[in-house]
Amino acid sequence: MSEILNLSRRGFLKTSALAGGGLVLGVYLPHQGRSAEPTREKVTTFSPNAFVRIGTDNSVTVIVNHSEMGQGAYTTIPMIVADELDADWSKVSFEAAPVAAVYNHSVYGIQMTGGSSSTWSEWERLRKAGAAARAMLISAAAETWDVDPASCRAEKSQVIHTSSDRRLSFGRLAESASHLTPPKDVRLKDPKDFKLIGKPTKRLDTPQKTNGTGIFGIDVKLSGMLVAVVARPPVFGGKVKSFDAAKAKAVPGVRHVVEIDRGVAVVADGYWPALQGRKALTITWDEGPLAGLDSRSQREQYAELASRPGALARKEGDVAAAWGTAARTLDAVYELPYLAHATMEPLNCVADVQTDSCEVWTGTQFQTGDRDAAAQVSGLPPDKVKVHTTLLGGGFGRRAVMDAHFVREAVQLSKAVKVPVKVIWSREDDMRGGYYRPAAYHSIGAGLDAAGNPLAWRHRVVCQSFIAGTPFEAVIIKDGVDHTAVEGAADLPYQIPNLLVDWQMAPGGVPTLWWRSVGHSHTAFVVESFLDELAHAAGKEPLEYRRVLLAKNPRQSRRA
Repeated sequence: MSEILNLSRRGFLKTSALAGGGLVLGVYLPHQGRSAEPTREKVTTFSPNAFVRIGTDNSVTVIVNHSEMGQGAYTTIPMIVADELDADWSKVSFEAAPVAAVYNHSVYGIQMTGGSSSTWSEWERLRKAGAAARAMLISAAAETWDVDPASCRAEKSQVIHTSSDRRLSFGRLAESASHLTPPKDVRLKDPKDFKLIGKPTKRLDTPQKTNGTGIFGIDVKLSGMLVAVVARPPVFGGKVKSFDAAKAKAVPGVRHVVEIDRGVAVVADGYWPALQGRKALTITWDEGPLAGLDSRSQREQYAELASRPGALARKEGDVAAAWGTAARTLDAVYELPYLAHATMEPLNCVADVQTDSCEVWTGTQFQTGDRDAAAQVSGLPPDKVKVHTTLLGGGFGRRAVMDAHFVREAVQLSKAVKVPVKVIWSREDDMRGGYYRPAAYHSIGAGLDAAGNPLAWRHRVVCQSFIAGTPFEAVIIKDGVDHTAVEGAADLPYQIPNLLVDWQMAPGGVPTLWWRSVGHSHTAFVVESFLDELAHAAGKEPLEYRRVLLAKNPRQSRRA
């Protein structure tokens, strides 16, 4: 397995400078109302961001601030930079960014990956990072040749003097370029000149994922590390009343049995003895207020909520009046269950808590939140906590957990037993552990005119909100409506003159979380299924029925 290096960002930059020179580049993009000057070290950096590193060996390393979970972030983001830089793609590699404010999401303000936003959110600043690097390299070459920079161009990791065909590689120019003043403004390419963006390109992470050198969270091994599994309550919200660890401690390889906030952990030399130790535990649980919750009573509760108006998400025309004039009405109820993310790699986290430091290795979508949670549990300031983002064996939102529970477990255990600890969730743990896509109840109806077209549409969504009570509430919940609960319903693209969509927030208890495509994963099914019902009732072909309703939306209605 590849050695795991523990290096701060500043230490990384200094080490890069001492290791033969090179050019570390980022782009300073001031936040509104702020300004700052770039700082100088032995190797020039564009403070505060560092997205590009060019070595004297011609290597181009892109520091990626979004997690790779199969969606291609470790290729797409380097492509954006490399295209503007005019780098030779065969020389380009990537590194996961450390956790720092300079790598925060350009829209959401924290370091995270989600919402299918990694490309569009980074598009401008990373193009500027590549373009700034290119401009500095061209300037360095022009100084060397004593020519006008405008007479030079970059191509495949070389700067070329067009008239004389003199050439210098990026590696040869890296040291001299690092002493230049960063440009205040850079010219970005015309999209017609893109060489990588929009073109079929080999993924950078494929080799290590196929030859076994890629490190996922579950692969991390540290000297002296122990492995833990946690017995968690059988009912959400339950707590430990008492436990007997005697039989668990008798299992060979079991070192500790520790009660933590979320249950009882068995810490052992490896996963198997930890698992066997957990099976041997005797625990008495206080099952808490949700002990009597079942699917039938929940359904009845949701149906009752759907019988009355909720928070208004969208209103067009007068649905009640149009309903009275409809030639025919149809009503339907759609119920959707909780869904587990079922990622290929179950949750896991390694933590090493020392007196004055805490390090975490995990596949995460939520670096800032995980760092802050580790700081809180360890009792250390955030600047003493390092989160190493590994490859993710699937995420879909499961690794963007606002309470950082799987990180908290590992940090709490390492702090307790005073050695590095890897907490592993079994597949069963993950399926039973919660943080599902919310169960949803949709009451939907339509009134059709004489031609069978929808004259009125009313849609009531009932589901939990995993946004309420979190830092995202102020942004996502507006006028009492959780946008994630009604997306795909409130922004219906079909032209229906009278339309009403509202939302009832169902009681919490069962932990829920965003899921792939979030609200669309249930609203799209309901909307499109019900449209099929309307087309059938009108005696029309479903595709053509939709095209009529999309007449004012040419993008959605265009023929393949």
